[in-house]
Amino acid sequence: MRILLVEDELDLGAAIKRVLVSEKYVVDWVQDGTQAWNYLEYQWTDYTVAVLDWLLPGLSGLELCQRLRSRNNALPVLMLTALSQPDKRVAGLDAGADDYLVKPFVMDELLARLRALQRRSPQLHPQILSVGGFTLDPANSTLQVCRIDQSVETISLTTKEFQILTYLMQNRDRIIPGSKLRHQLWDLDAEPMSNVVAAHTRLLRRKLARYGCNCPIETVPGKGYRFTVKSCYRK
Repeated sequence: MRILLVEDELDLGAAIKRVLVSEKYVVDWVQDGTQAWNYLEYQWTDYTVAVLDWLLPGLSGLELCQRLRSRNNALPVLMLTALSQPDKRVAGLDAGADDYLVKPFVMDELLARLRALQRRSPQLHPQILSVGGFTLDPANSTLQVCRIDQSVETISLTTKEFQILTYLMQNRDRIIPGSKLRHQLWDLDAEPMSNVVAAHTRLLRRKLARYGCNCPIETVPGKGYRFTVKSCYRK
């Protein structure tokens, strides 16, 4: 899942991003409201949640939220602010924010509120994702593969392997260009190599092969990658 974090306090922004990345989110962190709007307006990626500070250079978090809702964008928004007065909270919620967190806060509460937003959002997929004989368990970062004899093999995944499989399984049988995967699963400022998706897919195939499992990710030459359940069971 991908989060747009808009926070101009450098220490706080870095701390939030570090915690979110440790929870397997992909995070784009910007410090300016105008830059954040560019990210949202041009839709380079599909965000799961936006975490917006209220007071920002350029556009404020309140203005960002108002612009989203004026365009019928239902992206879940968590507003962060040091303004704890009830009228400020009301203003943020009236602008379209889904939740509100007053600074200072503990990171566990931030994570809990994000989980609550995800549960309430109809666009999000269930935590455990199953397609054919493959099941992804986010709690343990594992892939479970069902064999023909109904026994189950559990395979540990790296964060990127898990993210690639999640995105492709959510888009089963659709061809996803490599550029789309790069933009969706790597930070926009990370500038990953053009072959990074191919490299990770190759490593994932090798890992599954060690367990005698056919990789469900099909490379479509010149077009991208596709998750298919054909031949997905162990032999």
